[in-house]
Amino acid sequence: MNIHAVTARSGESWARKLAPFATPDTGRGLIALGVTIALFAGTWTFALAMVRISPWLAPLAVIPGAFAIVRVFILQHDAGHGALFASDTANTWVGRALGVLTLTPYDVWRHAHALHHASHGNLDKRGHGDIDTLTVAEYRARTPFGRMKYRAYRHPLVMFVIGPVYMFLLQHRLPVGYMTKGAVYWVSAMATNLGLLALSALIVLAFGWQALLLVHLPIALLGAAIGVWLFYVQHQFDPAFWARAPQWEREKAALDGSSFYDLPRWLMWMTGHIGIHHVHHLVSRIPFWRLPEVIERYPELKGTGRLTIRSSLKCVRLTLWDEDAKRMVGFAAV
Repeated sequence: MNIHAVTARSGESWARKLAPFATPDTGRGLIALGVTIALFAGTWTFALAMVRISPWLAPLAVIPGAFAIVRVFILQHDAGHGALFASDTANTWVGRALGVLTLTPYDVWRHAHALHHASHGNLDKRGHGDIDTLTVAEYRARTPFGRMKYRAYRHPLVMFVIGPVYMFLLQHRLPVGYMTKGAVYWVSAMATNLGLLALSALIVLAFGWQALLLVHLPIALLGAAIGVWLFYVQHQFDPAFWARAPQWEREKAALDGSSFYDLPRWLMWMTGHIGIHHVHHLVSRIPFWRLPEVIERYPELKGTGRLTIRSSLKCVRLTLWDEDAKRMVGFAAV
């Protein structure tokens, strides 16, 4: 079914249709926060117990905690969109506190993420909270060294292992990209750093250095890698959508440039339904727990940009936007 034809027949934009779902519920938000923090604490405690039995168990023991911290990030994400609580003040301060767990300075991230929503899929406004994406023509115009750098950046080892570690452990310690744009970004980064130091000291004093190095840090970094993977397949899929002005349209970019990552139900819950990403980009203030309601109410939304775990693995080879074919392609096409 052509989803845009459905919109045209109704004479009403999807943003207007879905507006009734964009109603933050403080009570529901508090329940989600409590459940998520309890889940994180439980998986963290489980990992610590396994590590105390044998440090060799750490690689497996931290996996549940990593998925739990992804859900923590989703709450921080919803707070940034004003979707977690009805109060903007509550959203801001809870988002800042959760940023200590996710290694992410909240105010810096929120601004970059808002720019991502405003410009996603626009070839003239790349570089704001996105994965760097070149067109085929731009790649061909680069020097051999420039092509090599882009290939290295797009290598799976860099994209999903080295990159997340660098970004969350090092890059986020400074307001990179915002160093001259106001004190709020410096305060956000430095306050998060102080929170990280205090939390690390508390963990070492209460549970020992193994808890920090073999439990907490691996959980945070593995969670970062999972988060980067989710973000990648939400926007780097075939055919996706990129365009230049005036062809770029916000609603089309949301529907065709954001995927529907149709995960198993338990995994969809654990990742805060962020796989229903095209709906999120249509109306970002819809709380994450209401995203499944949207696709049940409008089943035609299930057919656009759908990816399964198996089909999403093919997205790894997609590295360039072909402006002529209007689809993502790999280096082999060039």
